[in-house]
Amino acid sequence: MALPANGKDPPAKGVDGAPEPALEVVGLRAYYVMAYYGIEREVRAVDNITLTVNKDEIYGLAGESSCGKTTFIKTIAGAIRPPLRVLGGTIKYSFLDRNLYDLDEATLSDMRWSHLSCVLQGSMNVLNPVRRIRKSFIDFAYPHMGLSRQDFFEAVDRHLERLRLSPDVLSAFPHELSGGMRQRVTIALATVCHPEFIIADEPTTALDVVVQRDVLAMILEAQQQFRSSMIFVTHDLTVHANISNRLGIMYAGRLVEEGPTTEVFHEPLHPYTQHLIASLPRIGDLSRKVALPGSPPSLADPPSGCRFHPRCPLAMDVCRQAHPALTTVAPGRRVACYAVDPNAKPESDLSLGEIAAEARTAERVVP
Repeated sequence: MALPANGKDPPAKGVDGAPEPALEVVGLRAYYVMAYYGIEREVRAVDNITLTVNKDEIYGLAGESSCGKTTFIKTIAGAIRPPLRVLGGTIKYSFLDRNLYDLDEATLSDMRWSHLSCVLQGSMNVLNPVRRIRKSFIDFAYPHMGLSRQDFFEAVDRHLERLRLSPDVLSAFPHELSGGMRQRVTIALATVCHPEFIIADEPTTALDVVVQRDVLAMILEAQQQFRSSMIFVTHDLTVHANISNRLGIMYAGRLVEEGPTTEVFHEPLHPYTQHLIASLPRIGDLSRKVALPGSPPSLADPPSGCRFHPRCPLAMDVCRQAHPALTTVAPGRRVACYAVDPNAKPESDLSLGEIAAEARTAERVVP
């Protein structure tokens, strides 16, 4: 499969040549905990995820619907609301001196938008339909910029022009703009404070391919201008091919593979990733696509061992007994699969410190 040129810049390097982490997530578990008629049930949407996002990097997160992607980004954004609970793990940003969930509400509020911002799936989830765009910029950005009202709007105008948007959009109501234009406005809104970290949740969903291309170009341009780090979430692998430096694959609440995007596309390792890549259409390929048997497991009652084993053509007895730990199998490549690495240890045998060290080791050998 030929990958399109994307013009992505390489991530920043530290003084020793190793990538500098912007976000470190270790052993994160976030469950929906519900009680009905005295019976408590858990939906294990995010189950023991460990990953690192480097400075100046776009880290793509892919997987089918209901695999836990949105729950994961809610968790790393500190946007937890019942019944969702964080039951374990740590989340550390480079601009914080402690775990995200050790912060009080006031500090979290100050951090959002000035250091950490979001581009959400639907622009109308952000923009108030009965208020002009100008009011949204005031609500979100004005409290964090420390400027007078006049200086604030001059800065906003310059920011919009830098992203090739007319300042006239500030006077419009959201319904007066097209879907693509509203999405561009939300990108401008998310980047106006020049945050160190941006979370993008399906920002190109429901856009036609021409508008999608323009929105992706705007996201990439904004990220490169402001040197922000980014987690980019979408189930559309072709979008990841255009924008992501590295790619993580989620299945049933767990991270099953991670590596440089081009390598994951050309040489997928995990059987689930192989099926995802094989499902992509190719020009001139008239062969029949083979469907993956079965369906994703219920996260309220996941199978024992590797959660993919009921559908996996390579499943072995050990796969049914214990979930494999994400193991470095090549420079910059991690995979959780006994078939790929027969020496992989069961995840339960490793401490959080060992899991975090494994992730950092993989990062240090990224080309």
